[in-house]
Amino acid sequence: MTFDLIIRNGRVVDGTGAPERPADVGVAADRIVAVGDLSDATAVREIVAEGRVVAPGFIDAHAHSDAYLLLEPEAPSKLAQGITTEVNGQCGGSAVPRLGQARLSSDWASQVYPYHTSGGVIKQSERTGPTWSSVADYRELFDAVRPAVNTVQFIGHNTLRAGVMGYEPRVASPDELCEMRCRLEQALEEGGWGLSTGLLYQPGKYAAAEEVALLAGAAAARGGMYATHMRSEGDQLLESVNDVLALSRETGIQVQISHLKTTGKANWHKIDALLDLLNQARAEGVNVQADRYPYTAAGTDLDVVLPDWASAGGRDAILGGLRNAVSRKRVADELDAEGRDWSSVMVGGGWSEEVRAFSGRTVAGAAAELGLTAGEAVCRFIDLDDTRTGAFFFGMCEANLRRIYAEPWVMPGSDASLRAPWGPLGADHPHPRAYGTMPRFLRLVTGRMEGFEKICGLEEAVRRMSGLPARTFGIRDRGVLTAGAFADIVVFDESAFCDRATYAKPHQFAVGVRQTIVNGAVSFDSGKFTGLRRGRFLTR
Repeated sequence: MTFDLIIRNGRVVDGTGAPERPADVGVAADRIVAVGDLSDATAVREIVAEGRVVAPGFIDAHAHSDAYLLLEPEAPSKLAQGITTEVNGQCGGSAVPRLGQARLSSDWASQVYPYHTSGGVIKQSERTGPTWSSVADYRELFDAVRPAVNTVQFIGHNTLRAGVMGYEPRVASPDELCEMRCRLEQALEEGGWGLSTGLLYQPGKYAAAEEVALLAGAAAARGGMYATHMRSEGDQLLESVNDVLALSRETGIQVQISHLKTTGKANWHKIDALLDLLNQARAEGVNVQADRYPYTAAGTDLDVVLPDWASAGGRDAILGGLRNAVSRKRVADELDAEGRDWSSVMVGGGWSEEVRAFSGRTVAGAAAELGLTAGEAVCRFIDLDDTRTGAFFFGMCEANLRRIYAEPWVMPGSDASLRAPWGPLGADHPHPRAYGTMPRFLRLVTGRMEGFEKICGLEEAVRRMSGLPARTFGIRDRGVLTAGAFADIVVFDESAFCDRATYAKPHQFAVGVRQTIVNGAVSFDSGKFTGLRRGRFLTR
């Protein structure tokens, strides 16, 4: 038999947790046809993987590349670490559907995107912001652009809410609830995978529990999942977990807890109670899993630190308040009085020249250099950047990170959109997890990272990166190396597989991956992005 591709003599780690074995992998078109001894077979191309691990393509269980897949379809930061599928639309802020007053997140909204003409031609828009509205629109554009990686698209609750009732800080009316449910049902019918929430963020933080339950029930009725950035990951952590578990028990929906953590030193001791809660619920039959990035700093927009009264109403309300001398002083005074350690908050991506000069430096250091209080510096940066300033919050501990990763139902998720050190994304200053999540996770759990004891072996680590998320999210025929599965494959040097991105210098590709293959296309090959892109919009 002649294959399109044979990967010869690799250390096959199949994604199930089974022991590695020496084998060849034969690919025809977009499928794996055979795994075993193919010494008598020929192929159009052969990859000699002697001594290298051949594994299922890694699945990023928590990503934010919805919009950037259309902007930088090569997905370089993901391919270079062996990622072949992303689970997008997380934390309540999906790129679709874009209806009513719903806006893209500020970093996405600042970019210029392509659009698909009625004649099937891809053209570049002349203005910033989305060129799509519904999930169907987005999916059509995705198929036309054809990114290099597959996507699973969740539907964000914040996006739905803003599309129906704007960014008003209030409880939804019965009519608004009905409209949100209808829009969710349409989005799921058009290819959405489930519902995600970001209950810490605008405007979802104002949603009553009944609103979330109504939408989760609608998703469950259509076989959808529920992924949640909970209301609290710190002071009200255990209460938030109990809310999530109650929701699952009430609606029957499968739950994915996003970036499971204990935020803030005062909450680190809650790790035992946290894991006990979740393991007890699982033992009782609650279908709950979690993801986590292998870093101890969170990354989000700097405006998340603003008092509720100053952020209510979203971007326009925030800027209006900061550009009023009286309310700006009140915000700065409240930030200065709250006792936050501003040396543990680092400025991330900046959009204005002044803010960008402080990327990778602490707010405390920036404030001192500018001769301002920390609160004044925060107000200044958010104002100059039109709310787009990114920030890293160092509020987690490594001991709890190890405890969380010791649970067999926890998988790695980057909590990051794809990035590139060039083009429209190259001027940003992202969290290093955008480039380094998969190798850092593998090094951490297998004991190859200094200061971390071994949690599991290579086979279990690969299962967490491939087979576990595939099974958890119901991604059929992916996440395993077996005949009949889609040919999403990564070939890597175990000893060389390493993250290089840092908080100070994040735009650095992971090393150690030799080939990343998506639906049979070798999209990353010996350090080069080949331009072969066969990523797909996956449906349930």
